[in-house]
Amino acid sequence: GKDRIIFATKEDHETPSSAELVADDPDDPYEEQGLILANGDINWNCPCLGGMASGPCGEQFKSAFSCFHYSTEEIKGSDCVDQFRAMQECMQKYPDLYPQEDENDEKSSKDLEAASMEASAAKEEKGSS
Repeated sequence: GKDRIIFATKEDHETPSSAELVADDPDDPYEEQGLILANGDINWNCPCLGGMASGPCGEQFKSAFSCFHYSTEEIKGSDCVDQFRAMQECMQKYPDLYPQEDENDEKSSKDLEAASMEASAAKEEKGSS
């Protein structure tokens, strides 16, 4: 098959490595150069994107992010609603990969609301006795 198993002996580990490192090419377009490359293109390999450009919704992310980046509207990105909606719809199909923070925020606010109602009810009971 495609995999190959290699066993290393204790002696193999005791000898110095003969691997040679290749010098970095400053003109390599895939080298980490930040979000925007020198030519103005988006660097989809930038770690700052957190891997969003790959995965099951990578194409939708690229479409929405590109639209926003190149948007010339007065309210930047206001012309990209459809692309962001498509990205969101895709992400909702994969909740394990793209957890929805909104649900947790709503739950937290409901918990806080319930706790504050209980606290005020307890205060009223003390005050009335």
